[in-house]
Amino acid sequence: MDDPGLATDPSAPVSERAGGVGAVVRPPQSAMPGPRRGVHGDRPRQTRVVLRRVGPWSVFKFSLLFYFCIMLVVLLALAMLYAVLGAVGALDSITRLARDLFADQSFAIHGSWIFARLTLVGLAMVLVWSLVNVFVAFLYNLISDVLGGVEVTLAERK
Repeated sequence: MDDPGLATDPSAPVSERAGGVGAVVRPPQSAMPGPRRGVHGDRPRQTRVVLRRVGPWSVFKFSLLFYFCIMLVVLLALAMLYAVLGAVGALDSITRLARDLFADQSFAIHGSWIFARLTLVGLAMVLVWSLVNVFVAFLYNLISDVLGGVEVTLAERK
């Protein structure tokens, strides 16, 4: 019984083979659980569920993460655009144009200053839109008390 190559399941029925070594008896393939079918045989089962309440705390957490990811994607895209504009010399041309137009020789474009402000604005927008989503969740909960919620049909895959 201490043979490391022998694997047995203690909860399964064991039959005795020649030599006294136990073997796991498996049920026939037809008895194995699989996708359950509905009353009509081939069609998968369907059920209707009514969404009556949305948790505001879960909406807030999900919204914070979602909008933070959106903010990161937008900042990354803007950083790539800034790098491309710097590489082709467009930022230097804009700086020279602004100096010539406004006669201000101290004008310069500072990427770190711009992106620091964009990050702060982005974080503020993440918080604002997350709170808007929480407000919408509260409104949904109030309206679903009156109208009964949203009906969703769930079905098994074939």
